[in-house]
Amino acid sequence: MRSTREQRAWYWYDWANSAFYTTTATVLISPYLVSLASTAACPDATGDATCTNPVLLLGLFPVLPGALPSLLATLSTLVSAVVLLFIGAAADRSAHPHRWLGATAWLGAAAGSLMFLLMGSDWELGAWLMVISLLAFGASIVVYDSMLVRIAGPDERDRVSSRGWAWGYVGGGLLLAINFAMMTFYDDLGITKGMAVRLCLLSAGLWWAGFTFIPVLGLRRLPRDVPAEVAHRNPFRQLAATFAEMRHYPQTLAFLLAFLFYNDGIQTVIVSASVYASRELRIDDNLVLATFLLTQFVAILGALGFGRVAAVIGAKKTVLVGIVIWLAVVLVGFLIPSGVVGALFGLGAAIGLVMGGTQALSRSMYSQLIPLGRESEYFSFYQAMERGTSWLGTLTFGLVFQFTQSYRLALIALVAFFVVGGILLARVDMRKGIIDAGNVLPKVL
Repeated sequence: MRSTREQRAWYWYDWANSAFYTTTATVLISPYLVSLASTAACPDATGDATCTNPVLLLGLFPVLPGALPSLLATLSTLVSAVVLLFIGAAADRSAHPHRWLGATAWLGAAAGSLMFLLMGSDWELGAWLMVISLLAFGASIVVYDSMLVRIAGPDERDRVSSRGWAWGYVGGGLLLAINFAMMTFYDDLGITKGMAVRLCLLSAGLWWAGFTFIPVLGLRRLPRDVPAEVAHRNPFRQLAATFAEMRHYPQTLAFLLAFLFYNDGIQTVIVSASVYASRELRIDDNLVLATFLLTQFVAILGALGFGRVAAVIGAKKTVLVGIVIWLAVVLVGFLIPSGVVGALFGLGAAIGLVMGGTQALSRSMYSQLIPLGRESEYFSFYQAMERGTSWLGTLTFGLVFQFTQSYRLALIALVAFFVVGGILLARVDMRKGIIDAGNVLPKVL
């Protein structure tokens, strides 16, 4: 019998990691890293002047400072595409997956906390810490998402997944509100703006580390019977077997392909929004933080609302509606004039409305399409395309900016991801996919 107490413990990890994802990965690290790289490449520049001198990524590749965050997100995903598969295979073989959750989360939290040390032109240290934190974040989410199958039945998953995202937005929004106050009143606190940014980065890492203790302890008694053929299988052979057997689940593969496109569009909009608002729209950093704060709290209602809508019309149709709204967000964002704060707030509210719902329901849909006993391994494929680790979208965004030096053109290029992803998702046969995976059909599809 699945325990409500275990579901609550599970929710707390969304609370824990969302603070890092919101404050660090989404809002602060991209513009701060651009600033550090710009200082290194253009030490004589003043104010907000755009630096057109490149820095050398990995000592080899010339990259404009403005394109650096997107390309680093891409790099972290290319690495994670390999690493997360082994994390998933190892977690599936373990009778104590909560230990994997703790280890990966605390590694990421340590990297996030060390961002406090970034000053002046230390963009290279910042780049390494960003990649490590995103990689560890993705690894922890593989284990976390896979637990959904064991704490919620087929008819519960849309609700439980949506509620987890809502908890994440509450936690992330609360810390973001505290950090917004720090970024607004740093003068009154007797610190510089740079110190305020560094303290915010540190707070996100510590929050992530501290609150992770709740799910790790709360899920330590989660029943986990590891099949003998999985427990004793070499992880390399297990992965090879998984690749071979995935051809027997064509609807699962079709969903992953659709998710790759529309979620890459979502993640790229989220990750690039702060640098787009500050660099292209010329909005003050405090107002950018205020916009994200608004987005976070609207997203709480959005995640819960999408869960209720899915209970009536099904998760797939609800996600398709969300994709249409995302497409409208990109088009409106492309047209917003620079300096118009009200329009930015409206766009932030629209993003909040669909941000959590589309992602939460995508997670619950995928959980229906994977065979029992292989949850972590299959979710490692999912996480390679999930939040903070998208790569096609960030690569497209970064390359378009690299060659055009226009964030507007980089943004509008994302339209293709939502169009292609929506068309592919519409063709997925959920009923057949769930039956093929050997799972129980939910009452509403």
